Amino acid sequence: MATATLPLRLLSSRTPALHAVSFLPARTSLSFAASAPRHWRILASAEEAPAPVDSEVVEEAPEAVPEDAAVPEPVEVQLAAAGAGKDADIFAVVMIGSRQYIVMPGRYIYTQRLKDANVNDQIILNKVLLVSTRDKAYIGMPVVTNAAVHAVVEEQGLDDKVIIFKFKKKKKYQRKAGHRQPNTRLRITGISGYEEYPADPILQVPA
Repeated sequence: MATATLPLRLLSSRTPALHAVSFLPARTSLSFAASAPRHWRILASAEEAPAPVDSEVVEEAPEAVPEDAAVPEPVEVQLAAAGAGKDADIFAVVMIGSRQYIVMPGRYIYTQRLKDANVNDQIILNKVLLVSTRDKAYIGMPVVTNAAVHAVVEEQGLDDKVIIFKFKKKKKYQRKAGHRQPNTRLRITGISGYEEYPADPILQVPA
């Protein structure tokens, strides 16, 4: 360990001269003792520098992507799988309540709550506005006569919650409430009864 001595010179304290001290009595005497000068000694330790350490940089291998990653199928494949037989290329527009829905066999839709329907009940939707196949279109005026959409009730559920917030400035008024609209999930099983209705041919667009 190496030591280093650094002398520090301190000013010698002298007795201050008091010219006018009005706040002390006349018989009061002040005495100051001069302190001896001090020397400061600073010890600095010289430690040996640590030996260098050999470090190796390890590169992380990229994560392997599985070959059988989930890749969505094309829309045409999904539509072909959703249909069954001759109904694979058919869809209809049906009105339920005050809303219109596009339905296809094998697919499901969420509609307004059907109060009288229970789970696994088979229902028939006869307010069909349009039926379309690959080469013909059956357009109702206003509905397609004798056409029917067959469906099965799968679930009676609720929509996602909607927050209703009311606020009036400078009135100390605010209200917050949530609402979940009831709905019904229907699985479309088939479309029938449209064959005898007059159809309009679908013109093929030249390539």
